Amino acid sequence: ESVRLGLDAIAAGDGVDIVLVHDAARPFTPADVFKRVVDAVHERGEGVVPVLPVVDTVTIVDADGRTSAAPARDVLRAVQTPQGFPFAELRAANDALGVSDEPTDDASIFRAAGRPVSTVPGDARSLKITTPSDLSALLGSAERVGTGVDAHAFSADPAAELWLAGLHWPGEPGLEGHSDGDVACHALVDALLGAAGLGDIGGLFGTDDPSFAGARGSVFVSEALRRVREAGWQVRNASIEIVGNRPKLAPRRDEAQATLAALLDAPVNLAATTTDGLGLTGEGRGVGAVATVLLARRLES
Repeated sequence: ESVRLGLDAIAAGDGVDIVLVHDAARPFTPADVFKRVVDAVHERGEGVVPVLPVVDTVTIVDADGRTSAAPARDVLRAVQTPQGFPFAELRAANDALGVSDEPTDDASIFRAAGRPVSTVPGDARSLKITTPSDLSALLGSAERVGTGVDAHAFSADPAAELWLAGLHWPGEPGLEGHSDGDVACHALVDALLGAAGLGDIGGLFGTDDPSFAGARGSVFVSEALRRVREAGWQVRNASIEIVGNRPKLAPRRDEAQATLAALLDAPVNLAATTTDGLGLTGEGRGVGAVATVLLARRLES
């Protein structure tokens, strides 16, 4: 019906020789496919469709779900768009369409009216978007990686508590910082914001803002994640390396990974290393962390 209405609107004008019917669901069809179709319609004076060879075996299935035949692939083609036609002939073919007819495309209507349809090469980039996974395949390059680094010295205050990777570590010295000094969460925030192009933790949560004094790292991660999602991204996964001599991560690795994964709603891998006595962490004066995050464009069902 939409094609018929379009043809009627075109008929109100003058000088139209060729019409192309294209699926909006094929937004990445290269311009040269359109040119091939138009040139072929001009040259041949008939309907023209872009096609690709069929690489999978195609079978006919009966009402019981059993295969009954498998047509030879060398004579099969997957039909794409734009489909091109002499304008007057396509309009006439649409006018001749019966009420009970259920064509699957405009080439079917054209053939049903006794008019020939030939082919030109299509393009794999003209994939039709039908499901969110189709869009994901087309936008596979719409991914971004972010890296965050943070380090804090151990506090001289014996009452300071250690918060690391979203967990409280009783009996361990706390870290200096305006907030809770959770280097794993802070590095994760920078990785999230960096991947989404949203700046860094200092720009989002100022160290001079009293409302964040002593705030938990999870607060920063949750807010950064909200900003990331608002910008149209989702987290695919995160990897965090904690650098320091203490605390020992291994006994609570699974708990920490689960805590961070729940915050991100995405898989998190947590690892730990030392620096062989070098620097602030190696000398036992503090803890550092490096985080890497992979983001992908959000797809709504």
